[in-house]
Amino acid sequence: MTIAGGRSAFPEDDTDTVALEPIDVVDTDPDDEPAGGPTPAADVPPPAELAAENVSAWFGSHKVLERVSLVMPAGGVTALIGPSGCGKSTFLRILNRMHETAPTAALAGEVRLDGQDIYSQDLRLTETRRAIGMVFQKPNPFPAMSVYDNVIAGLKLTGKKVPRSGKDALVEECLNRAGLWKEVRDRLKQPGSALSGGQQQRLCIARSLAVRPRVLLMDEPCSALDPTSTRIVEQTITELATELTIVIVTHNMQQAARVSHKCAFFLAEDRAPGFIVEQGETTQIFGHPNDPRTEDYVNGRFG
Repeated sequence: MTIAGGRSAFPEDDTDTVALEPIDVVDTDPDDEPAGGPTPAADVPPPAELAAENVSAWFGSHKVLERVSLVMPAGGVTALIGPSGCGKSTFLRILNRMHETAPTAALAGEVRLDGQDIYSQDLRLTETRRAIGMVFQKPNPFPAMSVYDNVIAGLKLTGKKVPRSGKDALVEECLNRAGLWKEVRDRLKQPGSALSGGQQQRLCIARSLAVRPRVLLMDEPCSALDPTSTRIVEQTITELATELTIVIVTHNMQQAARVSHKCAFFLAEDRAPGFIVEQGETTQIFGHPNDPRTEDYVNGRFG
């Protein structure tokens, strides 16, 4: 499979994972919603295995990834590590079909969610984006929205319908899962942009959780945060790993060792496309790597 990309009506950078194709939006305004329905927690899906097979990627004629194959187990944290420019973030964007929205972007290979090819014509883009959420490096709450409205913002964009009686419960549940409820429960109507940086990042996590993803992709989620906020976000990741499949890009080796169960070490040598040098259990990658390049990187001797 080879797919060429095109422009999107949505910004590429610093936006949460939202639909990038025309969709039939379900209006969830209170006046139009039916009453009743299941409680929000009842429809949380199980985590899913995400698998990439022989994935290569280009921007125009420039090849940035070379035949990357990686299984990201359900209900665990997989860390993508490696120097800047080796294709980690590009690979992450391929995992929920964001790469194809960039001008001149193209890719080859397969990405499967519990065995189903996410690039199949039988699977709508909105279904992929709902199942595979993303949190970006820079916290990006919608500035004109309250904390409450930020959490439920993704519902219209993905066409997910929540009954009027369930919205409050959904907001509380997602903020709790993101480790933020106790800090903002009395500030739900204040702008999300008024929160601290670490709180904003957890708000973005809560916003992603509201559409019930099975996988959560995180692109250096703590790089802009102070140590205290980083610790809280890492604790949130650890707690969510029992409910979601998490894939995180990080340049912080201590963080990768703390939060992940599996690691994949990416490298691009002599301007060649990025590839995976070594992958395996985190304890093995950090304790007994098979490749000397991996050992040098995790011990800070290059990169």
